[in-house]
Amino acid sequence: MAHRLMENRTRTGILLNMLLAAVSLFVNGFGIYLTIQANLGAAPWDVLSLGFSKTLGILYGTASVTVSLTILGIDVLMREPIGVAMFIDAVVVGKSVDFFNWLGLVPPCASPFTGIPVMLAGLVILAYTQWAYMLAALGCGPRDTLLVGLAKRARRVPIGAVSIALLGSATLIGWLLGGPVGIGTLICAFASGPIMQMAFRSVRFDATLVKHQRLRESLSILCPGFSRQGGRSE
Repeated sequence: MAHRLMENRTRTGILLNMLLAAVSLFVNGFGIYLTIQANLGAAPWDVLSLGFSKTLGILYGTASVTVSLTILGIDVLMREPIGVAMFIDAVVVGKSVDFFNWLGLVPPCASPFTGIPVMLAGLVILAYTQWAYMLAALGCGPRDTLLVGLAKRARRVPIGAVSIALLGSATLIGWLLGGPVGIGTLICAFASGPIMQMAFRSVRFDATLVKHQRLRESLSILCPGFSRQGGRSE
């Protein structure tokens, strides 16, 4: 975990970490693609994006990017820490799912006997790509930032309860819009955490030790004149 790219002290380091984030998020999209192709019901946030996709007649990726950028805007309004990788996350993941849909590598599963293994494989890919994305140390995902921001403002409510309310709201709205809800939705909701924990343990990674660089600091290194001009990032 203690490699130089995480330090983000130079332009080269930040650019390499941006590349790391982009590649890992692109592969992350393949994990999401598998959970959707499992055909058992999508993960909560994907139910929402698929619901918008069906209602508006747009691609999943376009709907996902719209949802992600909306959440990112809320994060900014809440004055939560924003990193450059959050913008990469908002755009790359959804459009990579569209790319894999276009390739048609995996047909929709016809039964739970094939669907459950495909979904679990997708969740494993999501866990390891989340690790790689976090190694870049350029910001958490928009949805994770939203969760933390809401938890800060609801101090008397456990963050677990805030998470359940947030995921439940996304699932309900997505379902009302026609998004697929099923046993796979429950698998994603309850198995994602343990699978991610096992993945992090396997690579000896402690997410709490990562200090994410804020957008303004990244820009001041990438564009030295930025800080002198008094630009604002958050």
